[in-house]
Amino acid sequence: MNDPRKHAVLYRMVMPKHLCPFGLKSRDLLKREGYSIDDHWLRTREQVDEFKRQEGVDTTPQTYIDGQRIGGYDDVRRFFGKTVVDPKSTRYRPVLAVFAVALLLAFAIAYAAFGTIISGRVVEWFLALSMTLLGMLKLRDVEGFSNMFLGYDLLAQRVVPYAYVYPYGETLAGLLMVAGALTWLAAPVALVLGTVGAISVFKAVYLDKRELKCACVGGDSNVPLGFVSLTENLVMIGMGLWMLVR
Repeated sequence: MNDPRKHAVLYRMVMPKHLCPFGLKSRDLLKREGYSIDDHWLRTREQVDEFKRQEGVDTTPQTYIDGQRIGGYDDVRRFFGKTVVDPKSTRYRPVLAVFAVALLLAFAIAYAAFGTIISGRVVEWFLALSMTLLGMLKLRDVEGFSNMFLGYDLLAQRVVPYAYVYPYGETLAGLLMVAGALTWLAAPVALVLGTVGAISVFKAVYLDKRELKCACVGGDSNVPLGFVSLTENLVMIGMGLWMLVR
């Protein structure tokens, strides 16, 4: 129930071809904080431009509380003491999401195959699925991945097409390892990718002391090059060796 003493005024874009997501988020946050809202819709580009001119602001939505302009969605979050994530900040969430989903998928496969999640193959599937998901993220934007990858991979710097082949190789090797098929192909691919990658990362980070972004989750990554990428490559080496031994 809204507190009658808590009142806000919100101006946001609601156009036939554009519904501002940050306006919806601002309205939702205000409601959850117990505010009643005068929700003003800016329905045309002319109305938006006129509002910006009158209020001297560059963006919408804009929220006002007790006659004071609070600002856009991030400003409203700050007003209520909530965290605002800097899009340029280092974020490990994509990597953690990959490993968490890969582990859950491994449990799901084990349960479907054996009726239990207790299986010796869970670890194997987890690592192979992690490779597959990381490869998939690179495949979203191979060009963007290659731009970042060329900054540190030693083989790609000598043979540029390798940067374009890498995401397909990682994904293929992961899928074959999940299926337990074509070991003669999957194992060497994983070993080559992992070995070259591990050497490249170790040299760039630990010898040359360079501060780079990791291309492990694609070309738009904010994950620093280092432990995560090195782990990814060591996993590929380990899986390649395991598949050959098995």
